[in-house]
Amino acid sequence: MAHNKSFDRNARLEGEIRSVLSNLLRSEVNDPRLADVTVSTIRLSADRSKARVFYSVIGDSEQEREAGEGFSAAAPFMRRQLGQRMRLRVVPSLEFHRDTSYEYGDRMERLFDRLSDEGLLPGADNQNGVPEDES
Repeated sequence: MAHNKSFDRNARLEGEIRSVLSNLLRSEVNDPRLADVTVSTIRLSADRSKARVFYSVIGDSEQEREAGEGFSAAAPFMRRQLGQRMRLRVVPSLEFHRDTSYEYGDRMERLFDRLSDEGLLPGADNQNGVPEDES
């Protein structure tokens, strides 16, 4: 039971940290490199000493690189603000990572579409899994 409480507390804290960091990005971090960045997920370590901050950025690889540099510059400010806005015994260190889950999902969707177009996946009209020209 204690494990579930710890998990629930971490999930709640992750949501609160995400909210605080998102608000900071929107209203107080004035770095143009972070203008089109969205905080997508927070993952706290078991001891809550580290928070991995996953972000997505609209743009190309240059904008992704610049966002990483922007987060490096803003991290101390963001951590200090996090400590002031949340009641935490230990304010976690912030590690910023680009969130690739959207790209992965998009790539998988294109793959499934291609397989379906080639008749290799059962579709609404072809439930037996055999390409239609072979039936």
